This record gives sequence, structure tokens and C-alpha cells, in this order.
Amino acid sequence: MKNRDYNYSSEEYKKEDAYLRAQKRLKELKGFYWHAFWYAVVNIFIFIMIAINANDGNIWHFGTFSTPLFWGIGLGFHAMGVFGKNLFFSKKWEERKINEFLNKDKKRWE
Repeated sequence: MKNRDYNYSSEEYKKEDAYLRAQKRLKELKGFYWHAFWYAVVNIFIFIMIAINANDGNIWHFGTFSTPLFWGIGLGFHAMGVFGKNLFFSKKWEERKINEFLNKDKKRWE
């Protein structure tokens, strides 16, 4: 007698694999969005505390912006890890630009 639990068809395996990849991607996205949320909350709090406690009223010094700057660099690397190297210049963007250029040239040919 065969155990049906271990007889995965190729199609079932592909569906499960796709589901697991989607689940992993969702976890990565959630992690990045939480990171961005806490970045904003903590840095707003720090800025407000510095503004409240500035005796001379001067909040425009490196210390005010050092945490957002360095943490922002880390957040940028996190974004690159989640969204990939092609964050700004993805394949879809390249295809759109190629079609845009072709359409411009097409107007010249007509």
C-alpha cells in the first residue's frame, strides 16, 4: 500500500515550492517594513528630544543627524538585500524605457 503523503507529483512540488518562496519573500518584506517603521519612529523621537533639550537652541550639528545618517545607510543596505541590486533600474524599467525609445523612433519613421 502506497503512502500518499510521500507521492508528490511534479505539479504539487512546484506549487509547494512556489508557496515556500512566496512565504520567505513576505517575511523579508515585513522585516524591511518594520525596520523602516522603527527607523522613522526612533529618529523622530531623537530629533524631538534633542530639540527640547537644546539649551542654546542650536540643533543643527552633526550629533543631531548622525543616528539617522548611519542607520539610514544600514537601512539602504537592507533595502538592497530585500529588493535586489536592481532596486531602481529593474528589468521592467529597462523594458519600459526601450519601448519608450522605440515609440519615439517609430513616430519619426511615420
